[in-house]
Amino acid sequence: MNVRLISLTNPLVEVQGQKPDPEGLIAYCARVSSPRQDNLDYEKLLAYCIRNRHWSIFEMVDMTVEIVTSRAISPQILRHRSFVFQEFSQRYAKVQGFENYLPRRQDTGNRQNSISDLDEETVSWFAAAQDELRELSERKYDEALERGIARECARMLLPLNTQTKLYMKGSVRSWIHYIEVRTDASTQKEHRDIANAVKTVFIENFPVTSLALGWSQAAK
Repeated sequence: MNVRLISLTNPLVEVQGQKPDPEGLIAYCARVSSPRQDNLDYEKLLAYCIRNRHWSIFEMVDMTVEIVTSRAISPQILRHRSFVFQEFSQRYAKVQGFENYLPRRQDTGNRQNSISDLDEETVSWFAAAQDELRELSERKYDEALERGIARECARMLLPLNTQTKLYMKGSVRSWIHYIEVRTDASTQKEHRDIANAVKTVFIENFPVTSLALGWSQAAK
């Protein structure tokens, strides 16, 4: 799993002779009806808008991140329909890798939850099983390609832990919602790890907004 920043909205407008940062652009757009649109101070404004749920201004700036994960997790990410996505195509390119995961015990009281308390023997068995299936599927996948079978067909031999890469672009408003939902304990751990990595990127690039939301690296 890996997450990294790809792009942020780049303001072109100048405010008092200088280009604002992305948060400054949010404030600039929020002040569209104000005679003081060129005000460089925006900490209190953004905090006020968050406190009073004036979310539309946070749609003025976009952020794009690159996410490397598995085909088991990417469908969960793609469900967030306010974002725009580009994902690695197994039809056009040869698969390059796999993601290995640690197993957890099924929570009998919640079908969407798991618990990290399995014994070492079971954990080792699961790791070996992943290796065995990866080796078999990778060998058969390569053999299928060598036989001239199309990549779009050969990919049917691949397991869900096959690695994928996607670009995820959305507004600051969408990212706030995504982070709040997917860092919750109810989210599958592997997806939660991605969301926490995204949260780190968000905090670094939107510190004023993050502070108003009560987010910090320590609380991540």
